Amino acid sequence: MSFGSGRPTDARVTGDPNRDDNSSNDRLAGYGRNAFLGPDYATMDLRLTRKIHVTERLRLELTAESFNLFNRDNQRYSLSEDGFLNSAGQFVPIDRNPNNGPTYPAYYQRPTNFLKATSAYAPRLVQLGLRFIF
Repeated sequence: MSFGSGRPTDARVTGDPNRDDNSSNDRLAGYGRNAFLGPDYATMDLRLTRKIHVTERLRLELTAESFNLFNRDNQRYSLSEDGFLNSAGQFVPIDRNPNNGPTYPAYYQRPTNFLKATSAYAPRLVQLGLRFIF
């Protein structure tokens, strides 16, 4: 049995809102590092083996294995080289004046798929094996 809590992920934004000429590490304003957790992970693996002695020198080994025995739907985000690839919003660097109020130099456009799983780990897998030892 394996169980893991969700992996932490940043609320990263696409673009360069703080104008430091580095657009790969900016986070959504108001959120610190690792502010969100991804989905948890749980799986049950099982292996059964039966040895049968045919003669003194010959024997058979029968094996049945199951991975993710209960077929749990383990969701995951798209992986990148540094963990999760999840963008909290698109930084749109244009002037915006909502309702004739104060002018903001830019705003964040939140995507509809933020913190939603984009794929899943493997479903249940069962394999059988027969080994003849002589």
